Amino acid sequence: MSAPTVKVPRYYAVKTQIAELIDGAPPGTAIPTERDLAVRFDTSRTTVRQALAELVVDGRLERTQGRGTFVAEPKVVQVRQLTSYSDDLRQQGRSPSSTVLSVTKEAASDAVAAHLQLEPGAVVHRVERLRGVAGEPLAHEVAWLPGPLARLRQELERRGSLYQTMREAYGMRLSRAEDTVETALAGPLDAQLLAVDVGLPMLLIHRTGYDAGGRPVEWTRSVFRGDRFRFVAVSSID
Repeated sequence: MSAPTVKVPRYYAVKTQIAELIDGAPPGTAIPTERDLAVRFDTSRTTVRQALAELVVDGRLERTQGRGTFVAEPKVVQVRQLTSYSDDLRQQGRSPSSTVLSVTKEAASDAVAAHLQLEPGAVVHRVERLRGVAGEPLAHEVAWLPGPLARLRQELERRGSLYQTMREAYGMRLSRAEDTVETALAGPLDAQLLAVDVGLPMLLIHRTGYDAGGRPVEWTRSVFRGDRFRFVAVSSID
């Protein structure tokens, strides 16, 4: 039996052609105008506009108001292993940034308590940060940590890395972690913090980190810009 014929939408074919056109072009390269692309590919400007919009969402192109459309920087790669965001980016020769938005103590919600294996209402620390690279905001993270953690904000701001702070200041060392990854659309808060449009596809990751004794020491919700990030999971097989 032969494979069924799949009808490819016109905009998708144009998207593929534009992707081939910019393949290998250095970041910052200006692409032709919508009108020029419509002439080149013998299609309408509406079709070209839809193709460009998807390439922007895919992270292949970026638009600058009043200037035009340009080839985007390559996506930031984060390797999902027992390393921090900062460590991953430094290994790629990038300059990570982290802004502490708030550090508070609160009563654990049912969800937080379940992931940290605590009684509902137990006191936890909530750490909210904005992560970036080269001044560009890329991720909004909220971490919940159990236990008495004196001067947490000061210790975190001094070191920059949450994992380093947990390890050096409080003896909380991660032995393993479980990540769940799904897609989500940017809500108003994430869109505002990450300077993107509401509804942009995002990567939503929940991580539970455990110490050597199997005790949960971290539960983190991270929202990453889908147009600027891709993830690599590293596994070992016996």
